[in-house]
Amino acid sequence: MPLAGHAPDEIAAWLRLLQTPGCGRQRARQLLAAFGSPEGVFAASSVAQRQIVGEALVQALRTPPDGLDALVDATLDWLARPDHHLLVLGDEGYPRGWMHMPDSPLLLHLHGEPRRLDDRDAVAIVGSRHPTAGGTALAREFAAGLGREGLGIVSGLALGIDAAAHLGALDAGAPTVAVIGTGIDRCYPRQHEALAARIVASGGLIVSEHVLGTGPLAPHFPQRNRLIAGLALGTLVVEAALQSGSLITARLALESNREVFAIPGPIRSPQSRGCHRLIRDGARLVESVEDILEDLRPLRRAPAPPADTPAAHGEAPRSDAPESQESPDDPILQALGWSPATLDALQARTGWPTPELQARLLELELMEEIVRLPGQIFQRQNRA
Repeated sequence: MPLAGHAPDEIAAWLRLLQTPGCGRQRARQLLAAFGSPEGVFAASSVAQRQIVGEALVQALRTPPDGLDALVDATLDWLARPDHHLLVLGDEGYPRGWMHMPDSPLLLHLHGEPRRLDDRDAVAIVGSRHPTAGGTALAREFAAGLGREGLGIVSGLALGIDAAAHLGALDAGAPTVAVIGTGIDRCYPRQHEALAARIVASGGLIVSEHVLGTGPLAPHFPQRNRLIAGLALGTLVVEAALQSGSLITARLALESNREVFAIPGPIRSPQSRGCHRLIRDGARLVESVEDILEDLRPLRRAPAPPADTPAAHGEAPRSDAPESQESPDDPILQALGWSPATLDALQARTGWPTPELQARLLELELMEEIVRLPGQIFQRQNRA
């Protein structure tokens, strides 16, 4: 059960243990295994503690860390709100996929619906913080398509692909979980405060393993990736450079015997190279939502779509986008293909006069068949 019903002294002991200098997750687990609880750790004698950890940590355990009282008070105030919860390793509802990690989080701050942590039918969607317009659209479309099939969406609330994945889930009325790398009382980046509020309001969840007040420290974001991978049946990577945190998430998913999917892209694009590396290393190349569903179907617990979505009532999903007037033989779309192209390149391929070409490109843009990128570059919208 969440720690909301536990005594303040117990919460204070957990926070003291986690804030003790030199006591990381691994040593804290050793102490908990030996003494049963944080209160047991601090009640133990120095001789008993010394049998588990070294002298330096024994001395650190003797003195409450600086700022502990203020942190405890802030945490209790935060916890008094109805949609705020704390969860510790071993509690009912603790994610099964995290239990056997060597560095499992010991204390979790939850904002939203705690049951989302047990939604094992979920897909993680990650990718570049600086995606192309086409990559952003693909992430949102795949997330919405998977959501309509009853899958939850897990991501990290970051700029770019993460935000598009959460928005796609919200489009479909599907649950979405954001695992963040700051304290639960911080939103990073700040421009995602409204998105975070929508996630919670829709029955989703925001999760942090960090204490209140923790800022956006660089090492926390790669650490967060292990939690994203551990919450999902599989991980989909949409646009990633070779040096990308998304590849860390994918590697952790593979190490946990989970499925990894990657969407290929233009061979000249730096944002495609990470996905292509994953595909060479054994990730499933996917072109549609059905490709993912095919691999996950044997692993799923409940394939039915969410109760409040049109798909649950046998209705076709509705879109607010203008009805497409695209013809399979549209010469502009044929000339554009599936890679970005400049206005000059399209003119050379089609032979159309510039005014007519620009007018048709504007029509296709309004119909959401293409997107206009900076520098008068156009890219076709791929529809998952």
